[in-house]
Amino acid sequence: MADEREPPPMEESNENNEDDIFSEAIEKKTTDESKTEEQPVIDSKQEEPTRVPIKANINTDDLFSGEGDEVKLDSEEEEEEEEEVPEPEPSKTDDSNPFNSVEPPKPVEEPTPTPQISVSSHSSSSAVKVTASKPSKEEEEEEDEFTIDIKISDPQKMGDGMGAYMVYRVRTKTTVPAFRKAELSVLRRFSDFLGLHSKLADKHVSKGVIVPPAPEKSVIGMTKIKVSKDDSGSSDFIEKRRAALERFLTRTASHPLLRMDPDFRDFLEREGDLPKSTNTSALSGAGVMRLFHKVGDAVDKISFKMDESDEWFDERHQQIENLDVQLRKLHSSMETLVHHRKELSLTTMHFSKSAAMLGNAEEHTALSRALSQLAETEERIEIIQHDQADHDFYLMAELLKDYISLLGSVKEVFHERFKTYKVWKEAEATLTKKRENKAKLELAGKNDKVPQAQNEITEWSEKVEKGKEDFEKISQTIRKEMGRFDRHRVEDFKTTVVRYLEQLMENQQKLIKCWEAFLPEAKAIA
Repeated sequence: MADEREPPPMEESNENNEDDIFSEAIEKKTTDESKTEEQPVIDSKQEEPTRVPIKANINTDDLFSGEGDEVKLDSEEEEEEEEEVPEPEPSKTDDSNPFNSVEPPKPVEEPTPTPQISVSSHSSSSAVKVTASKPSKEEEEEEDEFTIDIKISDPQKMGDGMGAYMVYRVRTKTTVPAFRKAELSVLRRFSDFLGLHSKLADKHVSKGVIVPPAPEKSVIGMTKIKVSKDDSGSSDFIEKRRAALERFLTRTASHPLLRMDPDFRDFLEREGDLPKSTNTSALSGAGVMRLFHKVGDAVDKISFKMDESDEWFDERHQQIENLDVQLRKLHSSMETLVHHRKELSLTTMHFSKSAAMLGNAEEHTALSRALSQLAETEERIEIIQHDQADHDFYLMAELLKDYISLLGSVKEVFHERFKTYKVWKEAEATLTKKRENKAKLELAGKNDKVPQAQNEITEWSEKVEKGKEDFEKISQTIRKEMGRFDRHRVEDFKTTVVRYLEQLMENQQKLIKCWEAFLPEAKAIA
């Protein structure tokens, strides 16, 4: 019986032991977890690989809670970086996290000085542009110190038949000390103006100076003058040419460099006839050669491409082309407007004559008087409309035509820069060939020809340097000339448009007064 009673206590002890075993395991787990939570970094070296997943389940907020103490491990490197970039906030990152290796924003922040360098370099270049534009402003001040006023009047026909030509009186008033007299008066024929422009263009266009264009030679207009015995039929053509010649001399005199040219001063000062200008005829051999040169220049532009390194010239070239197109469209519209105004004036004159004849045939006294007053009113309106057509032409149409020609001169200056660039690059290509030739001679052992090859290299090196200097000079001159061209263009258009609008308003007011004066006569018809 005693043996049978022994097993129960054994079972109870086993159960107690099993309970103790599980309780110990639970206690061990809790203690291990508490240790890992309290000291994750200190126990990381002693933990076995089997406990790595336990660390992965730990809350990341607890890991980053002690980041302030761990940043001190890389304090030496961070202090150096803080000296370069004074921003202390990068200490918030955790170096223990492997993903924070991407964090070095400091190298990203280091390039920040580079845009500052580029900005400073750009600002310095803009300052250079400002300094380059200052001489033009000083030249304007110098222009204001001295004045020169040129008027052309009294066109006269000299000779008879096909040998006839026109002579114009050129009167000059100036305070420029380079001239011999303050007031000058000379007679000049049209070919003298063309010869003056040719001389100025030959000397200054190749240097980048914009020379105002002379009026075009009209074979048809001059033929009419030579053949006709009555000057009344060609008075319109003569007046247009006189105004165009006056504008040519005025624009030339406004340029500080061109007005001091000896040929220009001789043109205004020399009494008597100038040496006969050659090659000014439209059908002369020189005219045909100029045409061939233009064709050759166009072929050069197609065959040789210029690698433009200055964006300013590309932009200006596009602006000039667009401005040329728009000016031509506006000029065509203005000429159409002038033509319609003249037609309206002519139609108004016919209407006034018809109204006058109807008034004479009308038996009703009041109606006849009103028709006669209407005819007189239409005559006055016809004069106003014809006057407005003249203002449309001489103010707006001629200004647009002049600036279309001026843009042609600007394009010539840009083409001279292109030719200078081509000469420079061709000299560089020749220099490269000369150097290659010298190297071949040295390899072939022809030492007797090496000194000559070296002399050729020196010669072409000087040509390359000169070509580069010429290109830089003409580029700088064109920049100044374009600044001056833009200022004068704005001033000319502003002055002309204001005058045109004032004249247009004045004529409209005259029209209103004419109709207001006629209205009581119309109401008096009974």
